[in-house]
Amino acid sequence: MNTLTIWWDTAADGPTNMAADECLAAEAERRGSLLMRFYDWSTTTISLGGFQKIEDANRVGVIRGVPLVRRPSGGGAIVHGSDLTYAAAVPKSHPWGASPQAFYDALHGAMVESLAQHGIDARPYPAAGTLPPGGDGAVGSDARMVPDESRFFCFDRRAAGDLVMAGPTEGTFSKIMGSAQRRLAGVVLQHGSLLLHSNTSVDGAARHRGVADLLAEQRPIDRVALSRAWGRRIATALGGSLHEQGASFLSAHQHDIAALALRFREDRWTARR
Repeated sequence: MNTLTIWWDTAADGPTNMAADECLAAEAERRGSLLMRFYDWSTTTISLGGFQKIEDANRVGVIRGVPLVRRPSGGGAIVHGSDLTYAAAVPKSHPWGASPQAFYDALHGAMVESLAQHGIDARPYPAAGTLPPGGDGAVGSDARMVPDESRFFCFDRRAAGDLVMAGPTEGTFSKIMGSAQRRLAGVVLQHGSLLLHSNTSVDGAARHRGVADLLAEQRPIDRVALSRAWGRRIATALGGSLHEQGASFLSAHQHDIAALALRFREDRWTARR
């Protein structure tokens, strides 16, 4: 129950990644423990939140031509390719699986500590005190507890527990990490994205500042070192052991993933809402 098992996967397309995450959820329920995988994308891809409307995506001109996949989890659309993407699955019988916010906060809290270890100051939103109003998506204290679900992109939204960094101008905050869940019969699947740097494959409203862009020295972020540090912090918070897998989750479950990916490749899934 208090074991964290982690896989690092090679890059894959959107349907394969979503299928692997569903397979991860099934495996977490079978094992009765917390599982995570970190992964990349073979090309810049937009993952649409499970409850977003396809016509809203079609109206966003700056993403036309970019591959689109629908996540099984909720939240806003994410442009992947310059982020650290993860999926985590925990049985509902686990304390972190019993409360949506507990699971969210445990993983995000461990990331705050991991970023601090790398000299990066991030905080949960809303932080203690009042976040000042301003540009870059910051909102005043009266509205800060209300997620703006009308905004298409995840990184234009704010919800309790999201991670933010100080923005490019005084008094502003930029969101750098968000996650979303899908609660299944016996397990909770959580997707999340830490935006490492802006994605130069897209323009306009689809491009957001990442961690490296918000640092004064604008240094690159070592995603492998950061994800390993994060895994250790999560295991500590869990009060259990950490098992890092040498083989990828994709290769270990390739047949099941290939079968599940067929659904994510179908237009009737992508355009189901």
